[in-house]
Amino acid sequence: MRQKLQASLPEQNFAIKIRGIYWRSLLLLLAPGLLLSLSLASIALLLRTTSGLTALSPLMLAIVLGILVRNLSQVPALYQPGITFALKRLLRVAIALLGLQLSLVQLQQVGLVGFMVMTVVLWLSFAFTCWLGHTLQMRRNLVCLIAAGTAICGASAIVATSTVLDSSDEDTAYAVATVTLFGTLSMLLYPLVQSFLQLSAPAFGVWCGASIHEVAQVIAAAFQVNAISGDLASITKLSRVLWLAPLAIGLGLFTRPGRSDRPGLRSYPTLPWFIIIFVGLILLNSTGIIPELLKTGLGQMNQYLLTVAMAAMGLETRLQNIWKLGLKPIYLGGAAWLFITLLSLGLVNLVY
Repeated sequence: MRQKLQASLPEQNFAIKIRGIYWRSLLLLLAPGLLLSLSLASIALLLRTTSGLTALSPLMLAIVLGILVRNLSQVPALYQPGITFALKRLLRVAIALLGLQLSLVQLQQVGLVGFMVMTVVLWLSFAFTCWLGHTLQMRRNLVCLIAAGTAICGASAIVATSTVLDSSDEDTAYAVATVTLFGTLSMLLYPLVQSFLQLSAPAFGVWCGASIHEVAQVIAAAFQVNAISGDLASITKLSRVLWLAPLAIGLGLFTRPGRSDRPGLRSYPTLPWFIIIFVGLILLNSTGIIPELLKTGLGQMNQYLLTVAMAAMGLETRLQNIWKLGLKPIYLGGAAWLFITLLSLGLVNLVY
């Protein structure tokens, strides 16, 4: 028995050595592209902080920086493995961790009326955008990205949807830019028209939360009126983000082809693993057992991971491919923005 054990030890040591060499080689392979993506993400976060525009999305800044580097210089092939890893792997981890920022308790806080307004606005806006995109004869994936970003939560919804649909980097970058543009317009215009529309503080808060694209844009617009509007807008918006899970699950089940490696077997639709973890973390967070300090730390780390992935997406985006898409995505984003703005305003005036 001892002789067998001693004979097996050299084989085990050899296997450990091989694994060690493999991981070192893998890290050396990924390091250049990862370091470039990390650097661009850090610059984007620094620009957002130093500019004082906290409502400015670091995801958008990271994409822009990546696009500039890709299209104004030659990115060596040496960087490609790390860029691909950041875009494909880190992005999925970041999307899964978004679940820690959401809980089912938010549905109770927004109230039945606010929840019904938000839900009707969300799904009618998504349906309208998809219908109009089909009418404009745009590619299905790009239409779905703009619809998800407008209806749910801006860039975060776009990157989650793009991962489920396996969309091109150009489609994703264009969708993020379009939705960010019109979300910024909402952030600037809503506080200006609030007094003219004579909306109450709760009504204005629900309007902001149900229609403005990004969470940061919602907070920036609503708190300019008062704290009541800001608090209700934040809760409404986070409740709206909860719909990201059903949307992603639906797209994963019904739009992605199933996989079957064995002939003769039926192929079933697949559900991405990161969406399952996303839903699981929402349910876990709803129990209240996760310490706030831990959630805050993971939330900050997750924001950085998303920014790194967006920098990598910019590095994979070629402007000539975006030019080929034309102006139709901007028309679609503008029409979707007007639809969700006016529909939500009408419903808010009706029930508040």
